[in-house]
Amino acid sequence: MAGNSPRVGVLALQGDVREHLAVLTALGADARPVRRPEELAAVEGLVLPGGESSVIDKLARAFGMFDPIRDAISAGMPMYGTCAGLILLADRIDGGIEGQQTFGGIDARVARNVFGSQTASFETDLAVPALGDPPVHAVFIRAPAVLEWGPDAEPLASLPDGRVVAIEQGALLGTAFHPESTGETRFHARFLDRVRDRRGADVVAS
Repeated sequence: MAGNSPRVGVLALQGDVREHLAVLTALGADARPVRRPEELAAVEGLVLPGGESSVIDKLARAFGMFDPIRDAISAGMPMYGTCAGLILLADRIDGGIEGQQTFGGIDARVARNVFGSQTASFETDLAVPALGDPPVHAVFIRAPAVLEWGPDAEPLASLPDGRVVAIEQGALLGTAFHPESTGETRFHARFLDRVRDRRGADVVAS
């Protein structure tokens, strides 16, 4: 792997880790699983995969990852969250279990399991102007949705009923669906662009 490839991690505590690693590697990144603070410190960006947000929250605390991830967000590390990962990047959560926390960073209120149980999963095509054509084929599995967002957060895609299912704020990106399971790579590429942008900014600052 070329030395200038973006060094990115996928939080590997629970969820669809391998699928994200495969997409990132195919896009030319040096992608690796991240479970411990020292592994987080070695990467330039982090993907928070789908899974169960309350379980990832508990495991992050058990593995000593909760505060390091929060600190990395505060320091400007680019992150991309899918499904449960979107919930974890939101500042506010509806429907969380007692004591559930998020890493935060996106000024938004996200509701868990908006579309019902796994049997209510569905697929649809979404217009995402920031990505251009063609539309994104999105798979929703026990998916969340963004109910409110602040002035610094930018919705990227919504369903016909107006519920926002992709959002971005600075170096943070979140989708309620699973691009890694459908061959859609443009969100991951956008995340990698943020990693490269930050690397360039750090070089200029130095």
